[in-house]
Amino acid sequence: MFCFQCQETAKNVACTTRGVCGKTETTANLQDLLIYVCKGISIYASRLEKLDREIGRFLCRALFTTLTNVGWDDEIIIERIKEGLRLRDSLKGKLKSPLTDLPDCATWSADKKEDIKEKASSFEVRINSIPDEDVRSLKSLITFGIKGISAYAEHAANLGYESDEIYNFIVEGLASLTKELKEEELFSLVVKTGEIAVKTIALLDEANTKTFGHPEFTEVKTKVGSNPGILITGHDLKDLYELLEQTQGENIDVYTHGEMLPAHFYPAFKKFKNLIGNYGGSWPAQNDEFESFNGPILATTNCLIPLRKENTYLSRLFTLGPVSYPGAIHIPDREDGKPKDFTKIIEVAKRCSPPKPLEDKKIYGGFGHNQILSFADRILDLLKSGDIKRFVVMAGCDGRHKTREYFTEVAKILPKDTVILTAGCAKFRYNTLPLGDIKGIPRVIDAGQCNDSYSLAYVALKLKELLGFSDLDSLPISFDIAWYEQKAVSVLLALLYLGFKGIRLGPTLPAFISPRVGKMIVERFDLKPISSAEEDVKAMLSCV
Repeated sequence: MFCFQCQETAKNVACTTRGVCGKTETTANLQDLLIYVCKGISIYASRLEKLDREIGRFLCRALFTTLTNVGWDDEIIIERIKEGLRLRDSLKGKLKSPLTDLPDCATWSADKKEDIKEKASSFEVRINSIPDEDVRSLKSLITFGIKGISAYAEHAANLGYESDEIYNFIVEGLASLTKELKEEELFSLVVKTGEIAVKTIALLDEANTKTFGHPEFTEVKTKVGSNPGILITGHDLKDLYELLEQTQGENIDVYTHGEMLPAHFYPAFKKFKNLIGNYGGSWPAQNDEFESFNGPILATTNCLIPLRKENTYLSRLFTLGPVSYPGAIHIPDREDGKPKDFTKIIEVAKRCSPPKPLEDKKIYGGFGHNQILSFADRILDLLKSGDIKRFVVMAGCDGRHKTREYFTEVAKILPKDTVILTAGCAKFRYNTLPLGDIKGIPRVIDAGQCNDSYSLAYVALKLKELLGFSDLDSLPISFDIAWYEQKAVSVLLALLYLGFKGIRLGPTLPAFISPRVGKMIVERFDLKPISSAEEDVKAMLSCV
């Protein structure tokens, strides 16, 4: 195997025997083969007069499967590869004239599991088969950006919001990765990836807010009730909505976990009395938290991590959509517009004990762009009076490494005249700290999931307009971003495309960025690695 797509990559070089995430060599290779098949599909799809949205949906689901901490079940990945090969071959007959000089990804075929596994283990399907490290670096950046776009596009599509422009870009981008492109052509494709990432997270924001309403300031409880419960983790809000509808009147409490916490902020979810509160924090602690929950766990998207041998919750672990795990119960997708059927998980919940208490705290959030801008006048007044000196965007991902304590330390030592803007599971590093407020404005403004990153960019651009600044560099905003997986890569590319410079990124810079490509990015966008909390806070307050 060869995998360097996440922040926890071994020695910040590559995982070559087993993923730090727990991914086996076989699973890693099968995921590489699935991407390889997606490239073959895209070669044919890029020649169609009009792209069928079913192709776009398949590519998004397939690529989502290959994100870190999503697809663990080799059998399901193999079936997706077979489905992709059938789709690719069906596209051949739709072309007016046959294609010639095709790469192997457009011609290789198999239907037996053994042949698929053998192909998956071959060197040619891996990204490190590209000999030039700078070309490999740029193609990796594009690939991982497209993966993140695909995940966000899938979430939007689940709510009925799709974009031909996004689907066409995914096809064109994947097809381009099979070609020998010049460095500047690849860098242009990196920029285009950022542009489409902006449009994708904006589409998802539209899908969420038009379906569930604009997030509102909300107090979320963490105290457990006396009923059996179902714990839902991941990101997909439609899955949660359908679960809540089907558990009404069943004396079952539903709790959010991790990135599902922000569901409490949406008006549409406030009507459900069976949505009790939030249980636990971000994904790295899920082994202990899932074990103590006692009831069934529903994993809708990433991040799902392998069970420890001593854990006993596999029999009550359910997965949905792109997520899979060997031994877990996978709930089928929707058919004919009907909701997913949660009967099995409800039956399991009724036989379980109530959750063990973890904590009894209150978490505050719900500051999407609509909510923040509703008190824009107060924010502007506080900026002009000097009560607020600076905003620090500390959004992104959480992770297992001790280096992540950096973000807790930054939150603790930031002066009391600074406000933290956050989204994503990174917030669990500091969202319950007693940081107070500035004349009624909380010092931690939580916009929601990583899926809600658009809100932070939108607010920054709106502040630029309201303050009358000619460029983004003049804004009293610093970016101190935590990244982990490929959705974070697409968000970073989106921010760079929008013109935000001087972004600090950590705990480490991506392993897939070669020294020369890294230098190009630093020169064009002033991207910085994090250092120590003390040094970075001092630099941010000095606008460096």
